[in-house]
Amino acid sequence: MVNIEPVLYIGIYQSLFAGLLISTKKPYTFANRVMAAWLFIFCVEMIFALLNSKVIEMYSFPFITFTYGPLLFLYISYMTITEKRFKPVELLHFLPFFVFFTVSVIFRSEPLVSDLGGFFRPDKLISLRIVYSISFFLSITIYSILSFIKIKKHQSNLKNLTSFTSQRITLNWLKILTISFYVAYFIMFILGGLDILGNFIPFDPYFVIFGFITIFCIVYSFYGIKQPVIFGEVLLSEKNGEKKETEKYTRSGLKEAQAEKYLARLLAYMEAKKPYLDGNLTIHDLSQKTGITRHHITQVLNETYRKNFFVFVNEYRTREVIERFNDPHYNNYTILAIALDSGFNSKTTFNSFFKSQTGRTPSNYREKITGISK
Repeated sequence: MVNIEPVLYIGIYQSLFAGLLISTKKPYTFANRVMAAWLFIFCVEMIFALLNSKVIEMYSFPFITFTYGPLLFLYISYMTITEKRFKPVELLHFLPFFVFFTVSVIFRSEPLVSDLGGFFRPDKLISLRIVYSISFFLSITIYSILSFIKIKKHQSNLKNLTSFTSQRITLNWLKILTISFYVAYFIMFILGGLDILGNFIPFDPYFVIFGFITIFCIVYSFYGIKQPVIFGEVLLSEKNGEKKETEKYTRSGLKEAQAEKYLARLLAYMEAKKPYLDGNLTIHDLSQKTGITRHHITQVLNETYRKNFFVFVNEYRTREVIERFNDPHYNNYTILAIALDSGFNSKTTFNSFFKSQTGRTPSNYREKITGISK
């Protein structure tokens, strides 16, 4: 028999403490409230699990898990769309939770899923067990997929808005956590299936998830506390729902001749002022400097110049690096120093982008033209 109590105690204290820290973190944002709520719910479920095993049977089957997917999805939504506001209709995400909470209370005295070996026992509750299991699997699967898609869309959208990548805006940590979240539950589903089919597992597979939840709480709270608000000026407004770029461009009223003028102004400004040397350059900054709206800059670059903002700016940075490779004045500078001074703020981004543009690594390229590779 697996002794899960130490893990539960650690998880309870960790989730409670982290939830309190994030709920009082400034600035107060709805995203942080959602994260704090999730951590508090982790805490509640682990308290229930402790009481279930030591004191009194609290419920016939776990129902709190039906909040995990919706809370993950909502947290990502509020992090990636700073103008997003809570709408009562979003409570529908928690409908399965309320349904199965009610069912759990009604059948609290029934041993619904206490023994997975008897899962397919032909009694009056077999239909409920099947519906619960399928709903459980679908909830975790659907919300994990939706969360992953939401982050990928956010990261793709950033290429039209920023000239750099960083942990605080790409939310890569959250993408990894989303994948890990699903993998952990998928493993639990497999273990549960093995237990149902042949009682191969000498412990309750559901207990496995508490170890993961404890680790998840630690990692989630660590990054969540460090995660700043993603700066609003960098994100596209999604008022009135999400629309395709082509639809927005069609309605912008920007004529081809005007687009060409805007492009000429952008190119002239980039050549003369070299704003790309600022490693944190955003489309908002360029809009303020040129007097062209963000929307029109995006449209001009995508439709007329056939490049997104990220590529547009980093091509200038790459050319700047190459010019400095050819300048004897920079012979004593390392490649990374030249890259950072040319506007790149990440070694990884610089190396991958430089190779995509030139077909060579920076060191190989420099060595070929100067004989210097450092």
